[in-house]
Amino acid sequence: MKKMKKVKAVKKVKKIKVQKVKIVKEKPIKSVPKKSSTLDIFFKAEKIAVIGASHEIGKVGNVIFRNLYQRKTVYPVNPNASEIFHVKCYKSVLEIEDSIDLAIIAIKADFVPAAVEECGKKKIKNVIIVSAGFKEVGNNVLEKKLHDALEKYGIRCIGPNCLGILDSYTELDCIFLSKQKLKRPGQGGISFISQSGALGGMILDMASQKRYGITKFISYGNAMNLNECDFLEYLGKDPETRVICLYVEQIKDGERFFSVAKEVSKTKPIIVFKGGMTQEGSKAVLSHTGSLAGDGRIYQGVFKQTGLIQVNRLEDLFGAAGLFEKFSKFNIRDKRMGIITNGGGIGIVCADNIIKNDLKIAEIETSTRAFLKKNLPQTINATNPIDLMGDTTDERYKIALDAYLQDKNVDFILVVVLYQTPLVTEGVAEVIAQAASLNKKPIIVLTSGSEQGILNRLEDKGILCFEFPEEAIEAVKKFLDSKVR
Repeated sequence: MKKMKKVKAVKKVKKIKVQKVKIVKEKPIKSVPKKSSTLDIFFKAEKIAVIGASHEIGKVGNVIFRNLYQRKTVYPVNPNASEIFHVKCYKSVLEIEDSIDLAIIAIKADFVPAAVEECGKKKIKNVIIVSAGFKEVGNNVLEKKLHDALEKYGIRCIGPNCLGILDSYTELDCIFLSKQKLKRPGQGGISFISQSGALGGMILDMASQKRYGITKFISYGNAMNLNECDFLEYLGKDPETRVICLYVEQIKDGERFFSVAKEVSKTKPIIVFKGGMTQEGSKAVLSHTGSLAGDGRIYQGVFKQTGLIQVNRLEDLFGAAGLFEKFSKFNIRDKRMGIITNGGGIGIVCADNIIKNDLKIAEIETSTRAFLKKNLPQTINATNPIDLMGDTTDERYKIALDAYLQDKNVDFILVVVLYQTPLVTEGVAEVIAQAASLNKKPIIVLTSGSEQGILNRLEDKGILCFEFPEEAIEAVKKFLDSKVR
């Protein structure tokens, strides 16, 4: 196993040397040489064989086949069926006359190496193996047998023990969770890489609920011969990907990861959520993937030195990703925030969190104060935060937003909308959307409550929304710390 390249430790991680960390326990498996650096065929495949396709509702092979067969040319492979959904079924991929771009394997682990052998004889060079039952359950012998079959034919593999992949633009969807139980997010510029299939499913579900648009999702499981380095490298060159999110538990090749991550982060933000940061978490990683996670402090140092943006909570992964996708185009000079609220208490909590996170409460210009005094009721103080009071209207929000958009001392605008107050209507969503459409400054909204109409309208208009001050401000901190050096 290659040791991680020695790098300068960050100030908070003194006396910790990266090269001493042993990231994996078992003897490394040699990667299959890749004839091409691109992984496009996985996401743009048109002719796909589903090995383990089934007509039985609920089975993994059934879900994958249903997801694909109306959008791609799909060949079901199952020796116990003659047809699936009126599509001819084959006993083996060797019976298929057409060439195959991609094979998806969803059968019992014991039969996977033999299926890979047949793929090799069929000259299929790309496979996704969702089947589990290899080194993650201690079956290293079967893992080695699978590796040998892949290496013998030079096959590139995502998995085994993975959830699958998704491309919202090409409509390639081999996620084995049904669309009835797991809605797919719409199109956008965020790509997710997840070592864990279960957490990957949560990521997709949350992205869909929060209306985050994605381009690609990759669950890679045991990383037989394609790992996080390959996917970072690929997404770094992918024109549809603007932001990369990475959930990782252990890194196999530390030296390569350092090199790839440092290079890709120069052009695209990489937001990383690391599992196994504690000693107890590391033990859980060992039982989950069969590999040791390594000292969490080492990873923190490596992430910092390679320019990755580390978050410690799943919700922060989404918040930061949304900010980078929407606002990277802005040339932000400082970390001065303007707050607009219709509740004084929540404005105070926001201000506290801004200071705790080493951001700044903007000192608004004299001309802004004059504008606010002229156009708002005398009971409202012309200061930051602007408390529009409990009797506020949609028009007051417009006035406050106009003021902050013109103020050179305000770099970032946080709008709090407590929809419960009597005179605020769903029309406030249009007011905020119009202000955001001017593309003068980043604008996010903090809103919550049992009435979700306003939240839905805001998100439908592309406004990034948060429910809690801490969540919003921590995401803003990650964004501004990266933008303002």
